[in-house]
Amino acid sequence: MTGLLDGLVDDAGLFPPTALSMPDAVARHRADSLAASPVLTHRFLCPASRIGELRAQLEIGDRIRVGLIADKGLSGLATALSDIAAAPALDLALIEFPLAAANVPVAEVIAQLPDRIPVFVEPTAYSDIAVLTPELARLGVGLKLRCGGIRPELFPSAPALADALVAAAGAGVPVKATAGLHHAVRYTDERTGFTHHGFLNLVLAAAAAAGGTDAEAIEATLLSDDTLRLVRAATTLDAAAVAATRGLLTSYGSCSTTIPVAEAQALGLIDPERISQ
Repeated sequence: MTGLLDGLVDDAGLFPPTALSMPDAVARHRADSLAASPVLTHRFLCPASRIGELRAQLEIGDRIRVGLIADKGLSGLATALSDIAAAPALDLALIEFPLAAANVPVAEVIAQLPDRIPVFVEPTAYSDIAVLTPELARLGVGLKLRCGGIRPELFPSAPALADALVAAAGAGVPVKATAGLHHAVRYTDERTGFTHHGFLNLVLAAAAAAGGTDAEAIEATLLSDDTLRLVRAATTLDAAAVAATRGLLTSYGSCSTTIPVAEAQALGLIDPERISQ
């Protein structure tokens, strides 16, 4: 299972519930870059509306790969892209575009984005995904799946998430996820009462979808809270299955960059010799 969790976690420290200030988020990102955990992508997710704040925190020697979130849709996006291009310390790594922030068809959105930069489109609703994925495949862009948030309706059901993964796999569309994936295994937060999908559940669900498993079986994987069974499934994936899994599920954004690394390590999902000292 070597490499199953490599480059899985994008730095979403600016976003709730952690919601770090820009100075604190950049400082943490620098520390993570030095620690060089293989689980982290070392991409910094930043709203287009806050690129100016990010630039104000840059220091000599910084090199930050930016995952740009088009939080205002197309409004202000050209300025944010220009600001990134003008900052030698910043590299544009990808763009995440929520369709809810745009009033134009997805093809018109993509036509206004730079070429050769990976783009992940977030649908307005999960019910749109079956129709949207063939269009994304035609346009050569990915699908962003919201897996939680600060309100209960932002957490997709296991059947909806399973169907989305099957649709993406069937269309050959890469996926990245965001929000709610705070721990490796499915759990209920005692403070909020929200039941969260686990990032390990999601990875294994992607493995099943990439392998052609039906949605019902994928749903069962998403619903499992059997840690030992999930770890066993992860550690028995062969190299081809790992490659197919990560070809489908590219990464997910996490407001914590310590918990995913610590839990992956505790569960034995990182090869010990690759853990940075």
